[in-house]
Amino acid sequence: MQLRRRLSRLVRRGHPVAWFPALLLVLAVHGAISTAGARSSVSGSPPEASARGSDGERWVWPTGSRVVSRPWEAPADDYAAGHRGLDVPAAIGAVAVAVDDGTVTFAGAVAGRGVVTIDHGGGLRSTLDSVEPTVAKGDTVARGDAVGRVTIGHCPASDPCVHLGARIDDRYVDPTPYLPAAAWPVLLPEDAWTG
Repeated sequence: MQLRRRLSRLVRRGHPVAWFPALLLVLAVHGAISTAGARSSVSGSPPEASARGSDGERWVWPTGSRVVSRPWEAPADDYAAGHRGLDVPAAIGAVAVAVDDGTVTFAGAVAGRGVVTIDHGGGLRSTLDSVEPTVAKGDTVARGDAVGRVTIGHCPASDPCVHLGARIDDRYVDPTPYLPAAAWPVLLPEDAWTG
């Protein structure tokens, strides 16, 4: 209490150094600022407890491949650079599937690329980028149902992929916790190679 009075006096006298820290201290003391539980609108990972599909199970990989060619890269804020999803390698024309049960909310072109977005309920949506949709807005899909075919777009023709994005209440999150473990490439010493 005595510290607050001292800071208050410095602020009233117009002391330039004391004004901002004093404001932060007063706000923190009164509970107006709380960092507990706070997270960026483009947070890295969803809470582990909620990183499950509609029936409590993990999502399925959109192309069957569990390899990630480019992982999630959390941006500093909503407009900063980053990679808001995972790139999963897939052959052009390969079938892309719904990662979980839901309703198609968008199936069409965005900036010339095919995109399918599925609402899984509870504010959770998945997006598959660079697919030619085989579903339409309003269709109900089950986990593993075909929703499109891989096309060129997000990744170049020389290294095609499906970009899998996830959002909770329109905020991008890392889709990795929703999926079964990835088959990350592992480099072995030359003498351990059996090929």
